[in-house]
Amino acid sequence: MNVSRPSVHPVEAPPLTEGAVHNGPRVRMKDVQGMPGTTGGLALRLLQFIFAAVSLCVMATTSDFPSVTAFRYLVAAAGLQCLWSFSLAVVDAYALLVRRSLQNCSIVGLFTIGDAITSTLTFSAACSSAGITVLIGNDLNKCGVNHCAQFESATAMAFISWFAVSPSFLLNFWSLASR
Repeated sequence: MNVSRPSVHPVEAPPLTEGAVHNGPRVRMKDVQGMPGTTGGLALRLLQFIFAAVSLCVMATTSDFPSVTAFRYLVAAAGLQCLWSFSLAVVDAYALLVRRSLQNCSIVGLFTIGDAITSTLTFSAACSSAGITVLIGNDLNKCGVNHCAQFESATAMAFISWFAVSPSFLLNFWSLASR
């Protein structure tokens, strides 16, 4: 049998070019729980979606939320948060099912920008709704006329949704910054 073996006929490495020296070897990002494509990331996305959906549903079921701009803003921000979190939860679930890594710099950058936008909107909407809720409840003493408990619940759910978005954003941003 005439088979060439590497130990008998060693192959020389190709000479290094200038481009290879500057680019260096590509290093894969670490899989940290909470980042895209991990079970922790999927759990965070589901929590974001659930709390934003509860906030949206509670606020939308009150009859007088359209009379206050801050409450309309909360409904819009919670709706956007629901769409964003649900779509990324589907992407995370698919990546886990087919065992694909989402640790691509472009994908992580897109997730980071999306999380930054939605978390800023959710936080500002929750803060403005909390201010109006305090105004209605404590300063004007009109909780008997309005749905203060529902407004407070929707605002609390929006804050909890923001607390669930923050780790996703911070982990993705940290991953991009450490690259």
